Amino acid sequence: MYYSSGNYEAFAHPLKPEGIENKSAYIIGSGLAGLTAACYLVRDAQMDGSRIHILEKDALPGGACDGWDYAQLGFTMRGGREMDNHFEVMWDLYRDIPSIEDPNMSLLDYYYYLNKKDPNYSMCRATVNRGQDAHTDNKFGLSDKGQMEIMKLFFTPEKELENKVITEYFDDEVLNSNFWLYWRTMFAFENWHSALEMKRYIQRYIHHIDGLPDFSALRFTKYNQYESMILPMVNYLKDHGVDFQYGVKVDDVQFDIEPDHKVVTGLQITKDGKQEQLDLTENDLVFITNGSCVENSSFGSQDEPAKFNTELKPGGVWDMWKNIASQDKSFGHPHKFCSTPEKTNWMSATVTTLDDKIPPYIEKITKRDPFSGRVVTGGIVTVKDSNWLMSWTFNRQPQFRDQPKDQLVGWIYGLFTDVPGNYIKKPMRDCTGKEICMEWLYHLGVPEDQIEEMAEKSANTIPCMMPYITAFFMPRQKDDRPNVVPEGAKNFAFIGQFAETPRDTIFTTEYSMRTGMEAVYTLCDIDRGVPEVWGSAYDVRDLLYATTKLRDGKPITDMDLNPVEKMALKTALKKIKDTDVYNLLVEFGNVPDEELKEELPDAKAQIM
Repeated sequence: MYYSSGNYEAFAHPLKPEGIENKSAYIIGSGLAGLTAACYLVRDAQMDGSRIHILEKDALPGGACDGWDYAQLGFTMRGGREMDNHFEVMWDLYRDIPSIEDPNMSLLDYYYYLNKKDPNYSMCRATVNRGQDAHTDNKFGLSDKGQMEIMKLFFTPEKELENKVITEYFDDEVLNSNFWLYWRTMFAFENWHSALEMKRYIQRYIHHIDGLPDFSALRFTKYNQYESMILPMVNYLKDHGVDFQYGVKVDDVQFDIEPDHKVVTGLQITKDGKQEQLDLTENDLVFITNGSCVENSSFGSQDEPAKFNTELKPGGVWDMWKNIASQDKSFGHPHKFCSTPEKTNWMSATVTTLDDKIPPYIEKITKRDPFSGRVVTGGIVTVKDSNWLMSWTFNRQPQFRDQPKDQLVGWIYGLFTDVPGNYIKKPMRDCTGKEICMEWLYHLGVPEDQIEEMAEKSANTIPCMMPYITAFFMPRQKDDRPNVVPEGAKNFAFIGQFAETPRDTIFTTEYSMRTGMEAVYTLCDIDRGVPEVWGSAYDVRDLLYATTKLRDGKPITDMDLNPVEKMALKTALKKIKDTDVYNLLVEFGNVPDEELKEELPDAKAQIM
């Protein structure tokens, strides 16, 4: 496997790999990584679909990408997905997956035109004082010192960041800024999370720094993540005869391990309550989803809290990874991620409005008609003064294809589940759906004498506790996540959020899909490049533009420098005055030059 960029490789169709007709595939888990691996086996490895077996312990596919209507509960979404125009693997695959909305259009084309006609941006990023605009005003609010802390992390090698936490690099100069409010709520980072992962995120999305305050960098699907992303992939695979087996738990993976030759020889599974043994050969390719951010997640209801279930029992995904890891040091260290649920949990809740009482409060804050079918919140609205650090969103409606036209389905989440709320004096993890809705309505500005009745009769709210939802953000070192294809592996690969691939960022759809593509391309020896992670971190234009935007538009000449530093900067600028380097600094707003600015085209337009 090798990485590539550009149209030359992107538009090529791979030749059929030699001997593929003699191989079979067993994919453990039907999340986004597993489905992606299956799709690439069909499309690019050209494996017969009947030889691909997807083993899923649950009753439905999709893993963390869910969106279901439970008869006994109502509409539920454990999370949501934010997409970027440079999710290179996602768009490579989705150009050949038919849309469920229009089978004559690919998933990519439908998504592209949806977001062209209805671009995403937020009209209110944060609120305070019960529904009042917090007026973050698209500003980062970083001091010069805070900006230097971010820059230092950006340029620190990953090796030096191993096992370190964010607060070892950021202090109050960053942590009390709008930048951190935007960042932690958008990506679900906590102060104690990995500095290494924080660095990767900053580098990965440096080209979108100006779209962070108002979410104009993001693109969303028409419906929930299950119906818009998972279901089209499942339909594609079924059309090609892929074998889906539900209710099948993989308890252990058996290996024959030599120093430079590692082979999966069998799977120990539990099916219909009975243990079975699947004996495999080197021609049986095994794709292992190790670890899960939604393992042990539990739903509550309108009148019952969701249980905080932290006990990892035999038969789960974490247990399987522990069994695997005990067999070879190159298979990772799951305990680094699943041992501290107090540091890896947060809660979400799906709220469905049942009448016309709540929508006006949503419209007042978002400044948009939530029933228009177009963008509503444009991303999350963060309640800046919430004890739970609550955020909420209503994406395009309906969120479910079978959703009644007079209802809205939205999503609420809180990062701090162990502290009492502002209105409901209980920790979020102890609250029923109704109580979570009451806290939300309080922050929307609903009069207090109407809150309880509205939460009970005008909404149905389903809470979900996820003890390991940010397990992958825990501080780690290089070998804690196994490589997609470990050294010496002949017929197996690790896929998903707990497999290691360079430069990309976990907790994204792209990361899961990238590991699936890399696994198939490596094990099947497909002669076509895997698209590299978008290289904005190496593009001087993006770096210069981001510098200006991070400074809220102020040039570097406005920095608070001592006399010696000011003189050094002035001397350096004078020496490069009549060069392309200086012109770039002016073009991207790093230094003022009003006369030259008028001669130059719009800088951001040139990048895009």
